[in-house]
Amino acid sequence: MTARTEAEEASRFLAIYSSCLWSYGATCIRITKNVSRMAMRFGYKADITIFPKHVSVAVTGLDNDNYALYTSAIGPISVSYNANSLMSRLSWKVADGKMSLSDATSVIDKIKHLPKMSIWTVMLLVVLANASFCRLFGGDPIAMGIVAFATLLGYTVKNICLANGVDLRVTVIIASYLSAIIGTAGYIFDCTSTPDIAIGTSVLYLIPGIPYINSVSDMLDGHYLCFFSRMMQAVILTGCIAAGLTLGFLTMNMNVF
Repeated sequence: MTARTEAEEASRFLAIYSSCLWSYGATCIRITKNVSRMAMRFGYKADITIFPKHVSVAVTGLDNDNYALYTSAIGPISVSYNANSLMSRLSWKVADGKMSLSDATSVIDKIKHLPKMSIWTVMLLVVLANASFCRLFGGDPIAMGIVAFATLLGYTVKNICLANGVDLRVTVIIASYLSAIIGTAGYIFDCTSTPDIAIGTSVLYLIPGIPYINSVSDMLDGHYLCFFSRMMQAVILTGCIAAGLTLGFLTMNMNVF
């Protein structure tokens, strides 16, 4: 393999690695650090350009004039803390000289095809977490039950919509709408002393917390384009939650305005 080809292979690997790490929910600073440490091990200096839909990695030889650039498209966002950890562990193994470029490429392919957590397990945890939020904000046991059922229904519909290719924004509106309708049960049937808390927490499971957190991290690190992209994504989804919530109130004739 020529030096030129090696540079091309390194830039290709690093760009694909970066795009995968972005889709798993990593911040720009984490991507930059992981890629830079691997590039140094390969004998290159890496210049990384991160866009909302693509990542470009240019490598320049530390002891020669070899140069290569590769751009990789970012796939659908599939946040995974497990995949994030495995990808970071991979970068350290490469940086410590414990893994070659070809081996690292094979590991990325394996990480891509890791089985996801059981949808039933995730659903149970989401339901329990949202009901716990209700209690945290002062909801009584009946309000917690209402929130749990609202979350179960909304999250189930969300999974069905996404599995059938429905747009995420439309999906969030539908899920929020259904959860809001169930959440009004405390007012409709006068069965809880904290009906307002039941309504307010019935849609919390839809809040895009990771985009909000990552956008602030990107802003602090100077990645303003990524900050704006992630922040706008989070704001739009929050607006969709509000739209579904409002439609639910109107459907149930709730005088909240």
